[in-house]
Amino acid sequence: METFSKRLRELRKENEISQDKLAEILNTTKATISRYENDLREPKAEFVQQLADYFHVSVDYLLGKTDIRTPADEISDAVSDDPELAEFWNELKEREDLQLFFKQTKDLSPKAIKQVMRIIKAIEDEESK
Repeated sequence: METFSKRLRELRKENEISQDKLAEILNTTKATISRYENDLREPKAEFVQQLADYFHVSVDYLLGKTDIRTPADEISDAVSDDPELAEFWNELKEREDLQLFFKQTKDLSPKAIKQVMRIIKAIEDEESK
């Protein structure tokens, strides 16, 4: 898996943001960002959280502990073998009123996630009658 320094550089480049601009946004210096990207300095936990929030990824992803960027991506992986559930999930995850649902399911197993998704789908089907 990637290291923090590689993930930081990758995310910064993906978002087309310079070290200067990122430093300005996070109230630090370009030198600090450069040291993190070159693995010359270890960030404090609060700074890692700031970066994760800014780039909309999990801290675990940023630290290289997982290749899954967000809990929603983990759910997408869990339902990917079922096209109907995958399509339903893609619609469901866009609804702002269900953000709590995402947070509640992040620690569930793929099997449990599928069960929850089927229950929600059944409720939706019943309401559409």
